[in-house]
Amino acid sequence: MPSLDSNYRGRFAPSPSGPLHIGSLVTALASYLDARANRGQWLLRMEDIDPPREQAGAAQQITNSLLNHGMTWDGDIFWQSARSAAYDTYLQQLLNKNLAYYCGCSRRQLAATNGLHIGACAHPGSPNGDAIRLRVPNETIGFNDRIQGSQHRTQVELGDPVLKRKDGLYAYQLAVVVDDAEQGITDIVRGVDLLDASAWQIHLQNALGLKQPRYCHIPVIVGDDGHKLSKQSFAPALDDQYAFANLRLALHYLQQTPPPDTINDVADLLLWATEHWHPQDIPARRQFDAINQSL
Repeated sequence: MPSLDSNYRGRFAPSPSGPLHIGSLVTALASYLDARANRGQWLLRMEDIDPPREQAGAAQQITNSLLNHGMTWDGDIFWQSARSAAYDTYLQQLLNKNLAYYCGCSRRQLAATNGLHIGACAHPGSPNGDAIRLRVPNETIGFNDRIQGSQHRTQVELGDPVLKRKDGLYAYQLAVVVDDAEQGITDIVRGVDLLDASAWQIHLQNALGLKQPRYCHIPVIVGDDGHKLSKQSFAPALDDQYAFANLRLALHYLQQTPPPDTINDVADLLLWATEHWHPQDIPARRQFDAINQSL
């Protein structure tokens, strides 16, 4: 069991673009167990800043699934859709310090660099309908991940990410950094598909004078086509009627010791899993292969 850290604050931050599936349950469970094993808080943030991608009723489906799987969060749900004023405040700070800039580049204009905006803006924009990008320095950004180990990313690998889109919607990179700071998040447990984005977020944290949380990126589940299971690829929704079996399967993916046969309900399984949580047993790789979901 990990050493106890009463100051630990973790979070699960789904987007309401569809119901939870087995891949998102694995992430939710890992973040939940890590928080509870450290006697910390586990918060729920709904990342609802992209209305065109959201599915009606998905937020309620997500919360219902979490509760049916025995995972209760601390405090109120944190809704990103109510955070525009905070995002604008931080954006203005970055613009005032020349750490962000308006950009009028189109995807076609960035095709030569595989969509990355690298270096000086070839098509400077204006406050009237253009995107705002973070200015990433020409240096290596390094950090240590609890599962994936030492990481290093350069400007050429990263490019300058969008912080606010041309359509006026806030981008994930800005919202996640601002909200992690606002909620006092100390530990982030999430899928390895977001590993590269951590370098952007660390640079943004430094630019805004915010504390850097600890990172723990777990492998993601891929389907037969080799792509990550996701709502966009129509991964089947969790069946909450089989919550106990779903949790056992998630523990299997995380390569945690299976609970004894004497445990047969959700509450006891989560308690046992918390007491026997060993994140160091999670493999340091990019993906889990899909397995028989009847385990």
